[in-house]
Amino acid sequence: MLSLVRHGAVAAMAILGASSAFAHITLEQKSAEAGSYYKAVFRVGHGCEKAPTTTLTVFMPPGVQGANPMPKPGWTLELAKPGEGKGAPTQISWRGGSLPSEYYDEFAMRLQLPEQPGPMWFRVLQQCEGGASVDWAEIPAEGTSTRGLKRPAALLELRPTEPVAPAHHHH
Repeated sequence: MLSLVRHGAVAAMAILGASSAFAHITLEQKSAEAGSYYKAVFRVGHGCEKAPTTTLTVFMPPGVQGANPMPKPGWTLELAKPGEGKGAPTQISWRGGSLPSEYYDEFAMRLQLPEQPGPMWFRVLQQCEGGASVDWAEIPAEGTSTRGLKRPAALLELRPTEPVAPAHHHH
């Protein structure tokens, strides 16, 4: 049975690996309403040069009001906060686990997003066994296309707040 699961996982990885976007750390939901609460799910599709991922650190972009990470069994959470440890975390790390390079996993947190619409970039530092690391921090000079970037930051598009339509009353 385990070999069937393993073969299924390998087949899924081969299919998913065909997508160049899968090679990066990406967000499950690529857009959200500005000013809303948002569940950020960071997808990790591989290790560093085939070494297992042991730490994932997400750096909060300016304007994020609050961040609450979701614990993962086998990983220790660390929250770095500004100044005297008050306010929203500036970075969140999951440490001490081991995600083999041939497997995929997700790391999640709940955020309160800024009110200003537009692109928001998350720098993610992926650290692996043996001291290897990948700093997913590249941002395009203009626009939101990550074409040509080797290590793009994860992009979230903040949409303008949807106006609430007035209720229609029929007489």
